[in-house]
Amino acid sequence: MMSQEIEIKFRIADVRALTRKLRAAGFHIVTPRKNEINTLYDLPGEVLRSRRELLRLRKYGSEWTLTHKAGKKTGRHSSREELETSVGSGKQMDAILRALGYAPSFRYEKFRAEWSDGKGQVVVDETPIGNFCEIEGSGRWIDATANRLGVSKADYITKNYAGLFAEWKDRTGSSAEDMTFKAVAARSKPRRRS
Repeated sequence: MMSQEIEIKFRIADVRALTRKLRAAGFHIVTPRKNEINTLYDLPGEVLRSRRELLRLRKYGSEWTLTHKAGKKTGRHSSREELETSVGSGKQMDAILRALGYAPSFRYEKFRAEWSDGKGQVVVDETPIGNFCEIEGSGRWIDATANRLGVSKADYITKNYAGLFAEWKDRTGSSAEDMTFKAVAARSKPRRRS
């Protein structure tokens, strides 16, 4: 069944301070901090990207999911249609996608903790390019939750992590191709002169 994903992101200056604000606002931890690795797939010629669609294989802790997102609309919130299913074997799903002509186009990694107040979800993401929070739920609930956390509408980010990574690369001059901790660290070290 297709669902509508509505969300915003914002930058986090202090993860501990945000955690305290979440607890004070009545949120409880749903999933403690876990490593998450995501691989986006596309067809030759970036067919999905040109249609503003996304096909993602995600490993979160020991669980795998396959997600397709389409129909992105951006206003104050990011909104898109989402189909998602559990996958038993990430290795087998990767082999199936490759057999169908898809190839990995971008990888990104983060440590994620999930919070909820029973009405929506707040996730805290620690990424190689900084820390972010996503608030996902109805538009009205997102705005109310952001307000409770001291986040103004001017701080809302509606880009996905691929877009944020591209901006970060432009700003830093990094040659990293993927947003993984290893790739970003390797490309951020000063090169030795011979």
